[in-house]
Amino acid sequence: MSDHPVLVTGAAGFIGFGLARRLLEGGRAVVGVDSVNSYYDPALKEARLAILRRSKNFTFHRLDLAERKPTEALFHGRDFGPVVHLAAQAGVRHSLENPHAYVDANLAGFLNVLEGCRHRRSSHLVFASSSSVYGANTRLPFSVHDNVDHPVSLYGATKKSNELMAHAYSHLYALPTTGLRFFTVYGPWGRPDMAMFIFAKAIVEGSPIRLFNYGRMRRDFTYVDDVVEAVERLIGRPPPSGKAPPAGELDPATSAAPWRIYNIGNNTSVEISRLVELLEQEFGRKAKTELVPMQPGDVPETRADVDDLMRDVGFRPATPIEEGVRRFAAWFREFFKGR
Repeated sequence: MSDHPVLVTGAAGFIGFGLARRLLEGGRAVVGVDSVNSYYDPALKEARLAILRRSKNFTFHRLDLAERKPTEALFHGRDFGPVVHLAAQAGVRHSLENPHAYVDANLAGFLNVLEGCRHRRSSHLVFASSSSVYGANTRLPFSVHDNVDHPVSLYGATKKSNELMAHAYSHLYALPTTGLRFFTVYGPWGRPDMAMFIFAKAIVEGSPIRLFNYGRMRRDFTYVDDVVEAVERLIGRPPPSGKAPPAGELDPATSAAPWRIYNIGNNTSVEISRLVELLEQEFGRKAKTELVPMQPGDVPETRADVDDLMRDVGFRPATPIEEGVRRFAAWFREFFKGR
């Protein structure tokens, strides 16, 4: 890696915080960007930032990347090494309620980052995609070599759009870009809008938990430290340009342009009811559950094929759900003690 700082957008977010902390611990300088919006409790984001600010190698900019001029100013006159773009408007269900937020953050914001990387000749742009791009795909495990042309949520559609936008910039400007399809990331410092956090809070408070698809939802839960490890390895591996494939043999995951897509998942599907059981064990309380139908935009099961990730960087996420839930519950109890 170069001596230039790594730019991490979404540094106050769940994965961004974990990655920035890992890079700082490894001696890298990190420039963090985040709008610290109120999609979920900003106090959690500020607590993450407080930890990052303990390092003299961390610089922070409070910035909405959808705003063109401030984002241009962020890149102007600076030489970043790799750029890791993790800032986004997340959440499948929220995209049904506030679609414009997804166009602003995930499309306009991403375009501004692409332009910044293009004009400053960034060495590598790594960006967050999502397992949501698989949409109506029912073939399991989900493979990056499958077409993903049938999104079932606007969130998923914006993430597929990010992959396409990045490919265009890789093709036109030889900008190395790598898209990462994250699968249900969980762990300490996790997002309050995700199932792990929602269920833990409800169990502790004695509130009911809604189990969609009548409790038969299955997810590829991926522990955050595994995700950070995979991202860190990929940062130092910008995709090369290659030869165009023979006619009719284009592959959805690779290209003659310096552009690649990877799944970042545990390659294991866990039923949501099993997650509830593990949380009940950790907190010593029985959950109150309500079985409800599938919600619009959801899919019944996700599971990642991570063979490409293993082949290229020699790593695959593998933390068992039992161990990951234990670590999450320990953090949850400590963080909310006395609050």
